[in-house]
Amino acid sequence: MKSIINILFLPLFLISGHSFAQNQTTFRGTVFLDKNDNNVFDKIETGLSGICISNGSEVVQTNQNGEWKLSASAANDIFVIKPAGFKVPVNKIQVPLHFVPGENKNVSEINFPLQKSEETGKFTTLFFGDTQARGMKEVNYIFHDVVEELIGSDAAFGVSLGDIVADDPELMDDVAAGIGQIGIPWYNIFGNHDNDHTAKKNDEHDDTFEKYFGPSTYAFEYGDVVFIGLNDIFFKPDGKYISHFTEKQLEFVKNYLEFVPKNKLVVLMMHSPIVACDNREAMFRLIEKRENTFSISGHVHEQINLFVGEELGWNGKTPHHHFVNATICGSWWCGLKDENGIPHATMNDGAPNGYSIITFEGNKYSVLYKAARRPADYQMNIYVPDELTHTMADTTHVLVNVFAGSGKSLVEMQIDNGNWIKMENFKTIDPEILRMHQLSPFLNEKINGQPLDDIFGYSMDYPSVSYHIWKAKMPDKISTGTHKVTVRTTDMYKLTYIAHRIFNLN
Repeated sequence: MKSIINILFLPLFLISGHSFAQNQTTFRGTVFLDKNDNNVFDKIETGLSGICISNGSEVVQTNQNGEWKLSASAANDIFVIKPAGFKVPVNKIQVPLHFVPGENKNVSEINFPLQKSEETGKFTTLFFGDTQARGMKEVNYIFHDVVEELIGSDAAFGVSLGDIVADDPELMDDVAAGIGQIGIPWYNIFGNHDNDHTAKKNDEHDDTFEKYFGPSTYAFEYGDVVFIGLNDIFFKPDGKYISHFTEKQLEFVKNYLEFVPKNKLVVLMMHSPIVACDNREAMFRLIEKRENTFSISGHVHEQINLFVGEELGWNGKTPHHHFVNATICGSWWCGLKDENGIPHATMNDGAPNGYSIITFEGNKYSVLYKAARRPADYQMNIYVPDELTHTMADTTHVLVNVFAGSGKSLVEMQIDNGNWIKMENFKTIDPEILRMHQLSPFLNEKINGQPLDDIFGYSMDYPSVSYHIWKAKMPDKISTGTHKVTVRTTDMYKLTYIAHRIFNLN
């Protein structure tokens, strides 16, 4: 699919002045209130003061006339930081146009249009972890498994947290076009599998990403929240990558936060978890004195709530919450296919593939996990043998995988109408994901000449240890017959979910 972003960009910005040589480094322009919604700075329109503009390192605010000036290697390094109460234009696939298109990198004047937008103090957002499509077959998995159920969502916007594709950057446009059908502005984060493999320098690996989505480090504001998108994938000369924040990114965050009131919630969005970054403490120093911070990533193909403290270099008054988001592709679109031809795509920790619905209210937030094509209240799997003997019951534990559970979750079980029993959190492999891995076919096998991966999907990696499994011993003196296990969990946001499982005791 050819990119339509280049087609749509030119009318969205009034670009004037002469065409300058490649080494021209000074750019200027005006941020204006686009009253007639034509994306052109008309004579009747006025500039907006106090709007932040950045080149990815420096951050300046527009003067009383909405004017700004910055140096940069190219115009497409410059972006406007959308303030609360305003919106930037989006193209036909809902990509926010807060930046300058690559073909206009040598212009001297850039005028960014903003429109007034009603933003309530409470709003919801959608966060996707790795969609990670290998070819158009898996692009369509994304659409059928997740996107279609979200069309018409009333979320304010959505974010894909990197690894949009699996090593074919030109597919990013196709993925974005389908996600755009949801009908809300959609931001994107750069991931290691989104990179240009022929690039020689780190800052060239995101060239295709920038062609479609703009700078891979940027920011925008909505309500009482500021969102900072960060490319924390750093490529070394040998082509391998590490999780790392560049000095330019750290300077950008430092400079931008000087304009952000202390009471605002600061949300850092990245691909690789912040705790994996070799210089995470440099980022911590920039945000840890603020009372309201939150960060979110993908990459791991698990769902994990981390509360970062001194052991990992955080010196804030309270631990920093870093959330590793569920992935859309689960474990790389692996496993047995269902009646619709879509692999079960269970993540390595036993949680089904899915996404997050994050609600922000003032400077507070809450995260709701949503499994793909499952009811909203499907939040756990309970494991107990279907048939037990009295001898087995004495040593049997009930296991429950609470998909979005954390160290702050309360998990309890009840047998029939008995007393509630508090369950113990412990780290282990989900038994069902282990069973599915053992059933997963070898790719070199065939049935009637047809590769098994065409029938079952790709074989699965060995499961990882899950952080969100709880256990409790089966109570003594259960009578012979059919019984019901009820599990009740209350999460860190005071949301309660209940599930049941029936078993027979002989």
